[in-house]
Amino acid sequence: GKRSNQFSHSQRSRTARGMLLTGQLWAARIERLWKEPDGTYWYKGRWYVIPEDTAIGRQAHNMCRELFRTNHWDDNELASIFRHCNVMSPEDFRNAGKKGDDVFLCEYEYDMQFQTFKRIVEIDQDIQVSCDEISDTSDYLDNQDETEDEANTCKGRYKSKFYNEKQSKSSNATRAANVRKGHIAGRGTVGAKEIPESARKQPQTDFERAKFALRLTAAPGLLPCREREIREISAFVTDVLAASDCCMGHCLYISGVPGTGKTATVLEVMRRLRSRAEAGDLCPFRFVEINGLRLTSPEHIYTVLHEALTGHHLGWKKAVQLLDERFSRLKSPLEHIDGRPCILLIDELDLLVTRNQSVLYNLFDWPTRPYSRLFVIGIANTIDLPERLLPRITSRMGLQRISFSPYSYKQLQEIICVRLQCINAFEDKAIEFASRKVAAVSGDARRTLELCRRSVELAEIRCIQHLANASSSCDNGASNGLQICPKLVGMIDVEDAIKEMFQAPHIKMMQRCSRLAKIFLVAMVQEQNKSGMTETTFEKVAVAFYFLCTSNNEVCCDWDVLLSICCGLGASRLILCEPGSRHRLQKLQLSFPCDDVSFALKKDEELTWFDKYL
Repeated sequence: GKRSNQFSHSQRSRTARGMLLTGQLWAARIERLWKEPDGTYWYKGRWYVIPEDTAIGRQAHNMCRELFRTNHWDDNELASIFRHCNVMSPEDFRNAGKKGDDVFLCEYEYDMQFQTFKRIVEIDQDIQVSCDEISDTSDYLDNQDETEDEANTCKGRYKSKFYNEKQSKSSNATRAANVRKGHIAGRGTVGAKEIPESARKQPQTDFERAKFALRLTAAPGLLPCREREIREISAFVTDVLAASDCCMGHCLYISGVPGTGKTATVLEVMRRLRSRAEAGDLCPFRFVEINGLRLTSPEHIYTVLHEALTGHHLGWKKAVQLLDERFSRLKSPLEHIDGRPCILLIDELDLLVTRNQSVLYNLFDWPTRPYSRLFVIGIANTIDLPERLLPRITSRMGLQRISFSPYSYKQLQEIICVRLQCINAFEDKAIEFASRKVAAVSGDARRTLELCRRSVELAEIRCIQHLANASSSCDNGASNGLQICPKLVGMIDVEDAIKEMFQAPHIKMMQRCSRLAKIFLVAMVQEQNKSGMTETTFEKVAVAFYFLCTSNNEVCCDWDVLLSICCGLGASRLILCEPGSRHRLQKLQLSFPCDDVSFALKKDEELTWFDKYL
């Protein structure tokens, strides 16, 4: 009611909704409220944009009350707030009924830098997974210093600049605002309630800090041991962006076994190039990341790519038609088409292989067209995937390739040490022992992080048990015989974690399988390494099985016996398989990583020749 000097009575009569949709107001979500020492109240707001503020402008599929969430936050005075509004998900918007005039719909997040769209549901799922991993650490409590407020507000456009990205569902009721370090929370009209400092801040042990740093989802500030690969990928992207229209058909293929940092390296490069683009040192570009594991079918990639570029969800047949028109345009861009170069990252590229390979053909054919400004980076586990595709696809993929070799034990040791900087939780020999153990099997950095994190948990349990025994002994008056418990993760903790990880029940089951069942599992590993795909068929595994038997003078069995062995492994859940009635076309997949099969059978006493294949 104190904004009369900014908005006249005639403007108010047009309703805040009309002013927001005509660009005279901004919509923001309040993330935090606090009171400054000078007595003024401030809030941190996350911004929304209307379709007209996007690069492609308002499209025919945009609803009249649709907003896009960004992930830009900035601080503003509480006096800049005009009034409350509701921003809802599509489902809530449909069921809103008569909830007033200031009700809006938001389904997508809009990236202002790369000018791409992504469904908020997918982002919230990723955030939930990350939160589940860190919910058991007190470091999470410390990092979340302020409780989020979920009120959405309209703010005068005169007040601020407009920047970048993200959103969340709104709430009709405003939650109590928290305080910022040492500041008293505002009460008054916002109804804030102060939370005691002791309830939010808990002392952290080195074990808790180490567990947080060793999470798979943790983003370290430095990506060690991949400096050469970072330089090569950066050179590829900067070259294609500099050439732009003159650069056609440039694609990059990245291969390497799982856990060698392929995806993390590319994302690190894109993060650095994004900073350069924001600083004006590099021409602006769009970046779209698609993981093949998240697609319901190979053709679904058309829907995801079109949705990322336009914010419009279509069936794959209509999407591929529009994408083909988009990338086949002449020098003058089509209406509402952003002309900036687009970098498309496709992870798990081998999962897009179909019978006629049309999906891969389209994805690698579009960059070859004049003025398409599309450049593809493909990531897969097998180094020879291009050679196993049709010649017309191989020729379009080009010759630019980067191979990621498995980490050595010294590199794994360096990765752990970088994660544990300024955290005194491990003995040096314990880190080296864990690194050597994983490097001998696979060189997978993720396995090393999991092993070290489990070692920290075991060491923490050991210390807690020791303290409990010490307190009970002191109560009984017998404290002379107590030993001092080491407060660092030692060799014994790593050894216990290795026993849990590599001597799990499924490992013991594989070691106790029959002779032919062991050969069948090795044949599955061979076929997976050969094709680069986790899913195969019984017929292909049978061919690999008979090859292993004849090459190593093993007695072969007939087809029916082999099929019964396959069904037995499926019944024990060592492999996943379809019903045996499909016979040759029965689809098979290992229930566990190939590394587990290698660890279980590589040193088998009866079948010593496994060493050559594992």
